Amino acid sequence: MLSEEIEVRTGGRETVRDITGECTRFVDGAGDGLLHVFVPHATAGVAIIETGAGSDDDLLAALRELLPADDRWSHRHGSAGHGRDHVLPALVAPSMSVPVIGGRMALGTWQSVCLVDTNADNPTRKVRLSLIPG
Repeated sequence: MLSEEIEVRTGGRETVRDITGECTRFVDGAGDGLLHVFVPHATAGVAIIETGAGSDDDLLAALRELLPADDRWSHRHGSAGHGRDHVLPALVAPSMSVPVIGGRMALGTWQSVCLVDTNADNPTRKVRLSLIPG
């Protein structure tokens, strides 16, 4: 298995950050296999979605509606409403797998691999990329 940890700057606000380029670079020329993407954080996840056409903003809007940043959460350390960030990985999983064929991810035309982070308290994230060769 090949494995590498990358650092992703998300800034001090909630974001959907496209990491397809980093994933593409990691699997480039690797032949066939399975790319596993894992976020080792309790308040972030990864998703395959379309970006740049509003879907990323729509996802954040839906998460704001579903997980409001208010005082309803039992988990209360960090910024106001931070408890919602700890619920996020139950809805946006912290890992995913993507088939790799001929050294390229087998994504659909409009699909991108994205880090989803609603936690403004942590502006830098780690993402573990692992390739299991076929």
